Amino acid sequence: MITNLSTISVKQLKRAVALRERIEKLQNKLADALGDAETLSGSTPTGRRGGRRKMSAAARARIGDAQRARWARQKQGNGATATKGRRKMSAAARAKIAAAARARWAKAKAENRNSLAAV
Repeated sequence: MITNLSTISVKQLKRAVALRERIEKLQNKLADALGDAETLSGSTPTGRRGGRRKMSAAARARIGDAQRARWARQKQGNGATATKGRRKMSAAARAKIAAAARARWAKAKAENRNSLAAV
């Protein structure tokens, strides 16, 4: 519980500072004994720290090389990631879709609706 500093006496403040220093010393001793200072200083109960993970230079180089290879394949146009042109629909398929749409609209108009949304 944190109280207003103006209501704390000098004696209480000195005692609080001494306790804080004692706690920090004990935490450092415990960390030395366990050999993992970061785990004890973590803010979460499990000791895991937040923030970004560190990546080795070798791992970054591997990832960069792989990405550059993907870009090169894409620029060549014969790789797995190469973009293809738009796919074309056959005239028969387009006619079939158009007929189905006309049938849906005819049914909606017969029911006196202005949209295809289900009621």
